[in-house]
Amino acid sequence: MLRPALCSPTAWLQLGAHLCPPGRKPKPRGGPAGAPGSRARPLSARAVVNKVLARRKRKRRVSMAAAAAAAAGPVFWRRLLGLLPGRPGLAALLGRLSDRLGRNPDRRRRRSPWLLLAPLLSPAVPVVTSPPCCLCAEGVHRFQWIRNLVPEFGVSSSHVRVLSSPAEFFELMKGQIKVAKRRVVMASLYLGIGPLEQELVDCLESTLEKSLQAKFPSGLRVSILLDFTRGSRGRKNSRTMLLPLLQRFPEQVRVSLFHTPNLRGLLRLLIPERFNETIGLQHIKVYLFDNNVILSGANLSDSYFTNRQDRYVFLQDCPEIADFFTELVDAVGDVSLQLQGDDTVQMVEGMVHPYKGDRAAYCRAANKRVMDVINSARMRQQMLHAQTFHSDPLLTQEDAAAAGDRRPAPDTWIYPLIQMKPFEIQIDEIVTETLLTEAERGAKVYLTTGYFNLTQAYMDLVLGTRAEYQILLASPEVNGFFGAKGVAGAIPAAYVHIERQFYSEVCSLGQQERVQLQEYWRRDWTFHAKVEETEALCLHCSRVQDCPRASGCTWQGAACPVSR
Repeated sequence: MLRPALCSPTAWLQLGAHLCPPGRKPKPRGGPAGAPGSRARPLSARAVVNKVLARRKRKRRVSMAAAAAAAAGPVFWRRLLGLLPGRPGLAALLGRLSDRLGRNPDRRRRRSPWLLLAPLLSPAVPVVTSPPCCLCAEGVHRFQWIRNLVPEFGVSSSHVRVLSSPAEFFELMKGQIKVAKRRVVMASLYLGIGPLEQELVDCLESTLEKSLQAKFPSGLRVSILLDFTRGSRGRKNSRTMLLPLLQRFPEQVRVSLFHTPNLRGLLRLLIPERFNETIGLQHIKVYLFDNNVILSGANLSDSYFTNRQDRYVFLQDCPEIADFFTELVDAVGDVSLQLQGDDTVQMVEGMVHPYKGDRAAYCRAANKRVMDVINSARMRQQMLHAQTFHSDPLLTQEDAAAAGDRRPAPDTWIYPLIQMKPFEIQIDEIVTETLLTEAERGAKVYLTTGYFNLTQAYMDLVLGTRAEYQILLASPEVNGFFGAKGVAGAIPAAYVHIERQFYSEVCSLGQQERVQLQEYWRRDWTFHAKVEETEALCLHCSRVQDCPRASGCTWQGAACPVSR
């Protein structure tokens, strides 16, 4: 699975699936096992979030008992496990809690040796948070529980294309802009001010002009979402680059500038440019053109079009996904400042101001606006799921044929994860923590980041679970801040220091074989990719390597992830 940047709505692409062990069938809730018509009752998104948060509170209440058990000896660990019901990652939790509580100022650099017991105590197979749907083929994959938090989109892998270079990303965007008929939606941290960025703006202008001159006007709309502080830096900035579009096409172009509610009052007056961006940013990176979507971590800047390596996933002909991201960008745009043709900004009528109005009222309104989009899309996808997999299959096929829907069957599942902590939306954080907690022995997790700065909770989970980790980092020379003037020039060295501290803990626990760190280096390039990937499993045998592809395998031929 691929996950775009933190704080961005991103897609998890499940390129494989996982059956229950042979001979074991998932037991649906809501009735006796095997009872006719018994079916799992889906939890609401709010209920699932509350359940995860409540689990966190229970973990904190257990912390004192866990620490005492760790201090007394292994027999107490076994006794505590006998008293508590087994659950995925419980051993990692005990190791983390005992380490946190048993650590004193003199031992901050060294992790508790009781963390070494975690691999001996975690369960062999993780428990799925919610039972899979046993009525449909896609329901057997182990990530189905995420649909209780965000909408689930099923697409064919033939519609998914992974780009490999910045130049390919840039050319694809220009080509998609030129053929767009209905909508262009672009969300980024900022738009650069160089000739390549101007070329992109010129493409937008040309396409808008053609839409007006066409015999049958297409009603093309362009919506751009950027961060206020980053997009306003300097005299020539993102705002001045987009002003000509706003002035020439005021009815077709919308430019929204998100301003964090945490930057206000005296703080906003005192902190200078660049440094004010550390308080909070808009970090969504999504680019869509009609029904085609590019999910990326790249900004709209020349280095991201030439020599700054990032990730780019192109989803072709995916109208439901395009609709969702359009609604999401519109929702964030509605709670953002609107750029006017005279380079002033103003709020949407009736919306609380992000830094002049009441902060709590603004955050509540923003939470409601964004969560309404997530929940409505989630309900739509659940209804589509029910119609596709739980109705008369012959009737469903006839309806699809009558509607002219000839799209291939879905084999890839996309979950856009949202993280907007000022608005108390922490879905990405909850899902990531759950996935790392439930990673079992034999699983492989690949983490890629341009800035190695894992939270302490994530570091403890990596060290306390039994999965194998391969972490790809940016070497100091390919860090985007390498060679920068002033304080920013010291940032690469700071990341190296964090990396060394983490690797020292890995070595002190003897986990060099299980947790491996590698650095990306390429002459005259920088590295910005942020990805989390879990290795695909065959539906039939639940293996990654040496798949026998028996006659009963449901991943026959090229569909099997092992054969790719």
